[in-house]
Amino acid sequence: MSVAVTFATIPEMFLNLTDKYMHDERPLILRKVEGEFAPLRYSEMRELVAQFYHGLAELGVTRGDRVAILAENRPEWVITDLAALYHGAVDVPIFPSQTAKQVEYILKDAGVSVAVVSNRFQLTKLLKIRDAVKSLKHVIVMNEMEDLPDGVLSFTSVLDAGRKEHQQHPNALREASVTVTPEDLCTIIYTSGTTGNPKGVMLTHDNFVSNVMASTEVIHIGDQDVLLSFLPLCHVFERMAGFYVAMSCGATIAYAESVETVAENMIEVRPTVMVAVPRLFERIYNRIARMVEKDSAAKRKIFYWAVGVGRRFVQEEKHAGAGLLLRSQHALASRLVFSKLRERTGGRIRFFVSGGAALPRELGEFFEAVGLTIVEGYGLTESSPVIAVNRLGQHRFGTVGQPIPGVEVTIAEDGEILTRGPHVMKGYYNNRKATEEAIDDEGWLRTGDIGMLDENGYLYITDRKKHLFVSSGGKNIAPQPIENLFASSEYIDQFVLIGDKRMYLTALIVPDFDTLREYADSHGISYSETADLVRNAEILKLIEGTIQGTQKDLANFEKVRRFTLLEEPFTIENGEMTPSLKIRRKAVEERYHDLIEAMYRT
Repeated sequence: MSVAVTFATIPEMFLNLTDKYMHDERPLILRKVEGEFAPLRYSEMRELVAQFYHGLAELGVTRGDRVAILAENRPEWVITDLAALYHGAVDVPIFPSQTAKQVEYILKDAGVSVAVVSNRFQLTKLLKIRDAVKSLKHVIVMNEMEDLPDGVLSFTSVLDAGRKEHQQHPNALREASVTVTPEDLCTIIYTSGTTGNPKGVMLTHDNFVSNVMASTEVIHIGDQDVLLSFLPLCHVFERMAGFYVAMSCGATIAYAESVETVAENMIEVRPTVMVAVPRLFERIYNRIARMVEKDSAAKRKIFYWAVGVGRRFVQEEKHAGAGLLLRSQHALASRLVFSKLRERTGGRIRFFVSGGAALPRELGEFFEAVGLTIVEGYGLTESSPVIAVNRLGQHRFGTVGQPIPGVEVTIAEDGEILTRGPHVMKGYYNNRKATEEAIDDEGWLRTGDIGMLDENGYLYITDRKKHLFVSSGGKNIAPQPIENLFASSEYIDQFVLIGDKRMYLTALIVPDFDTLREYADSHGISYSETADLVRNAEILKLIEGTIQGTQKDLANFEKVRRFTLLEEPFTIENGEMTPSLKIRRKAVEERYHDLIEAMYRT
């Protein structure tokens, strides 16, 4: 099934969708209330969006205004987004994990006039920098709080203020919807770049709508599907796929309580489709592996036999079809092993959609073998985001699939992947130079990735042109500003960040040995050679303290979790630095492969 209604803008989508399902008992949203997942039906969401729309109008929100959302996934996020868009306003989503300094930069750069935050923690962060953001007129907090600071409104009070006006003007959303055009700016999403400050990606309604329409042609979601949403809505992948796509198809969206409760929530919600990142599959696989290792030798043997059968069955089915013997073995494997694994996802999963980072081929093949299909896609914030995706039944692990309808992909002479079409952003806000560097005169967006297209149009990502990490959780991380930050420490000479396609960041550190020796001498630490210093417990504690102090203003996903001290510096002579004294990251990672892997072992 494709989209359940026709539309040209996000407000029109929501209006037409709620018109269609106004009297449907199925919920649009499920969220945890007093320990149970409770529904918000289409008619209820329509009322809440209308009330908040009028409430924002009472605060003076009008066309072109910037409305920031600093919150975890919850119905109020969706309500704020939709209500702001009906005004022709532009929303500015902000990751809840970002620091006060990062929030301040985004609010200032975007010229935000209204900020909607989730709880006391986010409010405290905002109040620290409120006076520095001259454009900010109103702050609204979603959680109910008895002691609201001066100048802060509760979400409920804004709803209450809009309720009376909604009763007097019940058709306001319909009237407002026609004033929003496909060319209007919908959102500014700030994404990490190769410099210290993030860039604001400007996406229009047409950017999103074209991506929704094209994606639903190849990823089939229907109005009986239930999606469990846990990736942050401020990330374009979840917002487009887990929110706009799901909603446009009439599906039900359930919000997980947190990333930590996803496993429990899957069993409670019993989703049929999930949008995820490789980190989820890594966690599930590691959990399965630990359980298997704790089992008896006989049970381990059965498990590995079943997975082997599953792999053979999948391959045979893709070619000539599995024979009778293999089918009977597969049925037994399913009954003994696979059914139990599927029950841990709720027992109803039709497929997972993976994006945000590269899916390791072996993970995809394992999950397919046990009956849990993952279709991987590829995109960027700048492309709204989907560029290519694997189709069910035609998926090829190791590729990111074929371009979606209406999207062009070509490979430049230097191997960089270029894309063109209605999904390409309007540009970077307040940054013409960066826009011109990203999009050429013919409308081709430079992705920064190196890849190739095979004869069947499947896209392979082979390398990254830019030194920009993507964690397995889908976060964009620019290593150079972080490395520069740590290299400014008196105890650190050279610092190489590790973390592309990894669950967390680690670092290889060359200490400033002169400073380290002075510290050792003044603190009575004995040593005879460099190796003694980098292995000394007191020295390791010193460096750890330095790291913690240096990274206090970084977002959680930008923080270093583990590190290794090296005995010798990176040099031009050993091939780890260029003549211009830049680190050759690939050479460093190859030489210290074993040390790096050791930092990721649990």
